[in-house]
Amino acid sequence: MAAGTRAPSSVLIVDDEPAIVEILSTYLRDEGFLVHVARDGEEALRVVAHDRPDLVLLDLSLPTISGVEVFREIRSTSDTPVIMVTSRIDEVDRVVGLELGADDYIGKPFSPREVVARVKAVLRRTNGKRAAPTGVQRFGDIEFDRNGHEVRRAGQPVNVTPTEFRILRALIDHAGRTFTRAQLLDAITEDQLDIYDRTLDRHIANVRQKLEADPQHPKHIVTVFGVGYKFVGG
Repeated sequence: MAAGTRAPSSVLIVDDEPAIVEILSTYLRDEGFLVHVARDGEEALRVVAHDRPDLVLLDLSLPTISGVEVFREIRSTSDTPVIMVTSRIDEVDRVVGLELGADDYIGKPFSPREVVARVKAVLRRTNGKRAAPTGVQRFGDIEFDRNGHEVRRAGQPVNVTPTEFRILRALIDHAGRTFTRAQLLDAITEDQLDIYDRTLDRHIANVRQKLEADPQHPKHIVTVFGVGYKFVGG
């Protein structure tokens, strides 16, 4: 990944119609998106928990668990943007879908190009709302100064490496989000920078040693067992 470029956004397609999944996957991948697929409600919730997609395209008519229930479960744990997709395009469904808190609503049949355009528009809006703050951020006795490229603890500068700073920046920019190791590596990797799973764990351990009051029981840089890492600001 070239220096300064973003990791590609990921989209989860939740639909039990193979033809729709195939064509949407093709169009989204052609536009540079990473694509995950789930064919029923239970699988959708597993993928959301494990892979943390940036956006969900959610069909409302699903086996095992309805799309509405999947949506409510997603909303109970995250603010991941959701575009509802359904063949029931009457006004009542549209109003209900948007009142539940969906970010957009698409009726079947649809143009794949329109879906891609809607995905991009929703991601632009949500990324704009989540734009990384500037200046100094404070978390307890930790200060993260992105403009000065400096980290302080209890007012004293902490000597972090460029890689450690990038790890902190990625985690802080998405505080509360759990990154898998692969997602965190994608977020911090630059040209000619070789970081692997075990090396990443070592960097995380070093950052904890420098910033956490009790590195064995970290308060901010937390391990989510079986998944990866997240930053807790409180």
